[in-house]
Amino acid sequence: MEKSITEKIIQSHCDKKELRRGELIKAKVDFAFANDITGPLAISVFNEIGSKEVFDRNKITLIADHFTPNKDIKSAEQTKILKEFSIAQNLNYYYELGQVGIEHALLPEKGLVLPGQLIIGADSHTPTSGALGALAIGVGSTDLGVTMATGEVWLKVPESMKFIYGGKLNRWVGGKDLILYTISKIGVDGANYRVMEFAGEVIKNLSMDNRFTMCNMAIEAGAKSGIIEADEITEKYLHEKTEKKYTILKSDPDAEYEKVIEIDVTDIEPQVAFPHLPENSKGISEVKDILIDQSVIGSCTNGRIEDLRIAAEILKNNKVNKRVRLIIIPATQQIYLEALEEGLLKIFIESGAVVSPPTCGPCLGGHMGVLAKGERAVSTTNRNFVGRMGHPESEIYLAGPAIAAASAITGKISSPEEVI
Repeated sequence: MEKSITEKIIQSHCDKKELRRGELIKAKVDFAFANDITGPLAISVFNEIGSKEVFDRNKITLIADHFTPNKDIKSAEQTKILKEFSIAQNLNYYYELGQVGIEHALLPEKGLVLPGQLIIGADSHTPTSGALGALAIGVGSTDLGVTMATGEVWLKVPESMKFIYGGKLNRWVGGKDLILYTISKIGVDGANYRVMEFAGEVIKNLSMDNRFTMCNMAIEAGAKSGIIEADEITEKYLHEKTEKKYTILKSDPDAEYEKVIEIDVTDIEPQVAFPHLPENSKGISEVKDILIDQSVIGSCTNGRIEDLRIAAEILKNNKVNKRVRLIIIPATQQIYLEALEEGLLKIFIESGAVVSPPTCGPCLGGHMGVLAKGERAVSTTNRNFVGRMGHPESEIYLAGPAIAAASAITGKISSPEEVI
């Protein structure tokens, strides 16, 4: 039977000669990780089942990124659990303040996740690494705790949906806009337990930063993962990150998909997702006079260097509106350093923005930008559920960095064309 890239990766990690979609299988894991919220729970499970040593100290990492820097005693205690376990297990990779970045940006940057791999993480946005041609799946802390001990995970073989993007992208339209538009067409449950495979000429010409953004938000359509076949762009990216060997797998030409959806990007505008679901996406031309109190540029979705460059292009020689707080969060220390060396931080600070150290922070209403009752934010994060960024009576509008930067200047949700 002709196979998709997802089926090929799963089969290469289990002892099954043939796979049936929907079948429950046990697979070997190449890399596993958790953060300061999910990690302590996974460690507790690891201890409860009587494990003494992790299956491979080079294939597990713990990353204290959600409440970095620690915002209170409880978050400090969470981080302490990660650090003590990492030291006791002699883990080769552990990232805390000073080295830490948002996990889904940090792992590819460090060359720890590679094409053809099966990756699990105790965080829903683990599919970000699917942009490398890996199968990256979010799991619960219980599953992660068992995997840390055994190196294996139980999975149900998912169906795949293929999304083929053609046409020519308009200015300011990037991966965030493509995935928001796609979710608006299929809904937040449109890909439940399926893998969203992104393909077509538009995807082939997308940068890695934009690919990471698309795979990151596959979960917002209910998907098990998002994936893009590795190609020359992927290999160039990896050449700068690692010398490790990897295997590139691709879908067979006649692979069977549950559904194939073709999307012409020619008429897609920069998108804005209205509260309180990512599927409530509209083109910027449909958005009228929505005042904001805060703009956030960052997160595992849009905190990469290309996102910061876009924001800087718009903010240069402009000032943040007096009624708006603009918070910019580079996703990793390396991205922070690149932004510093390129002069982007100077542009941000002179515009009136505040630049945060790498953290998930406001994305989950953790800290560094929590909303009060009645406040509105435009954010490059990935979710706009009720209370996601603070008070349950606040509102979050999702967009890419261009709209987030332009809106910070005008004080209302705006197209970058209004300020450039």
